[in-house]
Amino acid sequence: MVTPAPLTAGGRMPERYRSIIDVHVILERGTEILLLERQGTGYCDGMLHLPSGHLEEGEPVTVGAAREAREEVGIRIDPEDLRPATVVHHRQRPDLARVGLFFATDRWGGEPYNAEPHKCGKLLWCDPVVLPSNTIDYPAAGIRAYLAGTSITINGW
Repeated sequence: MVTPAPLTAGGRMPERYRSIIDVHVILERGTEILLLERQGTGYCDGMLHLPSGHLEEGEPVTVGAAREAREEVGIRIDPEDLRPATVVHHRQRPDLARVGLFFATDRWGGEPYNAEPHKCGKLLWCDPVVLPSNTIDYPAAGIRAYLAGTSITINGW
């Protein structure tokens, strides 16, 4: 017998847990990947991150990842050229968890440039095996999992 979920004090079913879905793009150029230096955002400014962002309502994950890459570094990616890299279930703080879907590609149109200078200081091509020390832990966990061939990893719990 299945026990029903307990009702709230008002007699309603409790709201289901929801998490923020992030999409990250690992742009591969030879043995390097592209990182962006955050600036003027109030979150981890001066630190490095992948092209990434939140999934929008009604948006398929690969379309969202391609959109974020276009918005942040000005390139065009066919969503079909994005390979699933890894998933990171990240706990940002005790009351906030995120699910990060990481995609990789070495195919895109255009040359990456800083398309959001109000949010980004510069772009850096880096060796993913030896990430700069100022890489944010969340994307670093995704990059490490991708390199190790790990399909899902837990970070910050």
